[in-house]
Amino acid sequence: MKRKLIGLSLLCVGAATFFTACSSGSHKKGKGDRVSAVTGWPLNDRRFGGYEVTNYPGQQTPVGMVFVQGGRFTMGATDDEMPTLENNSFRRTVSVSSFYMDETEVANVSYREYVYWLYRVYGNDYLDVVNRGMPDSTVWRSPLGFNEFYVKNYFWHSAYNNYPVVGVSWYQANDFCQWRTDRVNELLLIYAGELKPNSTQSGEDVFTTESYINGQYQGTEGPRKHRDLDPNGAGKRVRKRFDGVYLPDYRLPTEAEWEYAALGLIGNNPTPENKRRRGEEVVTDRNTVPWGPKNTTRYGLHNQYQGEFEGNFMRGKGDAMGVAGGLNDNADITAPVKSYLANAFGLYNMAGNVNEWVMDTYRPMSHEDVNEFRPFRGNRYTHFKVQEDGTLEEVDTVGHIPYQDVTKEEILANGRYESRVGDLSNFKDGDSLSNSFYAYGANTLINDTTKVYKGGSWADRAYWLSPGTRRYMQGNLSSNTIGFRCVMDRLGSPDGDNQPGGNSFGRQKYHKR
Repeated sequence: MKRKLIGLSLLCVGAATFFTACSSGSHKKGKGDRVSAVTGWPLNDRRFGGYEVTNYPGQQTPVGMVFVQGGRFTMGATDDEMPTLENNSFRRTVSVSSFYMDETEVANVSYREYVYWLYRVYGNDYLDVVNRGMPDSTVWRSPLGFNEFYVKNYFWHSAYNNYPVVGVSWYQANDFCQWRTDRVNELLLIYAGELKPNSTQSGEDVFTTESYINGQYQGTEGPRKHRDLDPNGAGKRVRKRFDGVYLPDYRLPTEAEWEYAALGLIGNNPTPENKRRRGEEVVTDRNTVPWGPKNTTRYGLHNQYQGEFEGNFMRGKGDAMGVAGGLNDNADITAPVKSYLANAFGLYNMAGNVNEWVMDTYRPMSHEDVNEFRPFRGNRYTHFKVQEDGTLEEVDTVGHIPYQDVTKEEILANGRYESRVGDLSNFKDGDSLSNSFYAYGANTLINDTTKVYKGGSWADRAYWLSPGTRRYMQGNLSSNTIGFRCVMDRLGSPDGDNQPGGNSFGRQKYHKR
């Protein structure tokens, strides 16, 4: 009996020591070195159930992009708005999260890479997929202008490699973003040793991020397939999102994100944060154009560049570039994507060169219904199609898992009553219940496929260079004055140094004042 009591006492002491060690973080390091903060059970240990938690090292800036630290700004017209019946660019204060943005517009050479991939993968069996991705070169044609030269050469000739792609619809730009997401994540898995390069993909056998995560793309297994710690697992598994391997989706910027990035107000903070000091919450001036608060289109410093145009636009009627021996912006149509000066975020041509598609569906917005954080119009809630047995629908003929809109019943089941449809393009848009106000083709050119573009182009007057101005066009149409660039959401904290969110006071303790 005494021996039993001694054993029970040792067990209690051992348990107390274990939980003390768990709470203090003094447990041994190595396999299963972390423990649950709520149960004390070891993590990443197959013997204890194999629940995996990954230390995320932080998001790195994607290739070709720059970091745009989010914040508060006044969105809308920065100059007097042109007299219209649409209250189109009213001023309102909003906040956007941090994100990454292409430092330039997507260039012809990059979009040709996309077209080449489409043809290599789908050209034999699904030529219609290739054709859907092709930019419309006929946008250069003008009834009273001779532009066949651009029809034949602008997209395909190497002389225009680094010029912005045009003739791309809003829907094509979104498809490019999806393709870019999948190619980048596929390469990350190849570098991680999870997959081997597969240049023979075709039809259904195509890597997409979602098909791979959900076990519907096998590919060629690499030498370092991830070990599965689930005791009931197969020993190895595909990488999941919690592993921190995948990047977020590339996408078009929202109108608020695009406008915020174009203004570059970080350059108007007299003491921005750095490694030695915290920044001040102050902006000295409100920019009218991306290159600063000065309302001018010319470079102002007293050096060899003084007087040069800081953007590519149409100065006046018939004046596309100035005179021989003195070309004002040194471009007749578009210019290479890294022409002119970058703004304070390091972004090129956020005014002039080409307009750019943004993600929003167009409406003349009303004052009272603006979302103050990450404003956006055009939400369409979807999820993967599910079969009767609860499993995901098989990939379609081009390798994508089919989606479907969220139903009214699903919305109500989740307790959401602000809207009973999955497509919120016309949510609180001022339209009547009969939808007569936005009767497309009857009394308006606005409907749920009308999309916003911004920025001004080589063919526009200086008024449109102001980031607060906005115009619209049907998403299935394209123009020789509209291109696009991609953004990516920032994971975790809003700063760019992968520090945790919130203010840290180190070992400071609270003291009553």
